[in-house]
Amino acid sequence: MTPTLTPIATRDDELIGADRCDRCGARAKVRVVLAGGMDLAFCGHHAREYDDKLRRVAVNFVDLHASQAPAAAGESLN
Repeated sequence: MTPTLTPIATRDDELIGADRCDRCGARAKVRVVLAGGMDLAFCGHHAREYDDKLRRVAVNFVDLHASQAPAAAGESLN
C-alpha cells in the first residue's frame, strides 16, 4: 500500500482544529512546510523537541503559539 500525503490545512499560514501531530496524534500547534512541498504537523511538545532541526529544513514554519502568525526564522517555540 502506498501512503498518500494530504494537506493538513486549507491555507499555507494556518492550522485547523482537525490537524494532528505526525508523531503522537495530539492537536497540532505547528506546521512545517518542507522544500519539496510536503508538510509536517506537530503538537507543542514535539515541535519544541525538534525545533532546531525543523527550522534548518523548513521553507515555512507556522507556529500557533505566536498569535496565529508564522514564526520568523531563528525564533524559538519557548
